[in-house]
Amino acid sequence: MSAAVWGIGIERYLFTVRHHEVPILPSGSSPLRILHLSDAHMAPWQHRKQEWIAGLAELRPDLVVNTGDNMGHADGLRGLRTAFDPLRGVPGVFVHGSNDHAAPSPRNPFKYFTGPSKAKKGPSSEPLDTQALDGYLADELGWVDLNNTVGSLLAGGLRIDAFGVSDAHRRWDRLDDLPDALENLRGDDSAALTIGVTHAPYRRVLDAFTGLGAEAIFAGHTHGGQVRIPGSPSALVANCDIPLRQARGLSEWTRGGRTVPLNVSAGLGHSIYAPVRFACRPEASLITLTAVS
Repeated sequence: MSAAVWGIGIERYLFTVRHHEVPILPSGSSPLRILHLSDAHMAPWQHRKQEWIAGLAELRPDLVVNTGDNMGHADGLRGLRTAFDPLRGVPGVFVHGSNDHAAPSPRNPFKYFTGPSKAKKGPSSEPLDTQALDGYLADELGWVDLNNTVGSLLAGGLRIDAFGVSDAHRRWDRLDDLPDALENLRGDDSAALTIGVTHAPYRRVLDAFTGLGAEAIFAGHTHGGQVRIPGSPSALVANCDIPLRQARGLSEWTRGGRTVPLNVSAGLGHSIYAPVRFACRPEASLITLTAVS
């Protein structure tokens, strides 16, 4: 009973910032501060979460990476405006999770122990206004939409090339679209940094991103397991095929002789039908990229 009281009534409000430093920028570059946000699952009444996210602007990030599942309710955009408006003017990129298209629905949590929840070809449950969400993120905040596409932007005085996919958990990713688009993007100009962005960190996506030249990869979706055994380095579940030790935090992904930093955010929220966090606090990540020595 005490664990339930803690997980439902206390820990899910104990928001925290995870700090990491990664030396991957070209020699002589100034540090680049990346704020990684994921899985807000926002509902309009979640004022504590909205206010805490809004306060992250005080970290003065150079770039925001948003890895999806922003919405948790049909009226979630109202709460997102409160949360994200202070980040206006900060360059950013975003991709979709399934809950940017369809509202969550009740699920049996024990089924996650049998493997990832069943992927579907299209949104189910109550449809959400994805167009309004994208209009806010892209047109009002100025963030670059990376759903199955590529983009380039300036952040912290550096050119950053970025590519991403829509929710791989729902098999909305179109990895085959990226190589030609990246070749056209790069042209004769060289970016200081190339990043890959996905909602769900499936192995096929991480392998493809590494092969496409990502120098850092960002993902969400797992909620870090959401309920963990205190002190354990591994999640109990990840709702995808990533190794459970890599379901939260900064690690590395190796494929084809290349090894790149991988940050999987444990996320800011939870489904309104599963309002609990245990040994897995809701989080944002501030990753400071520095020059190689």
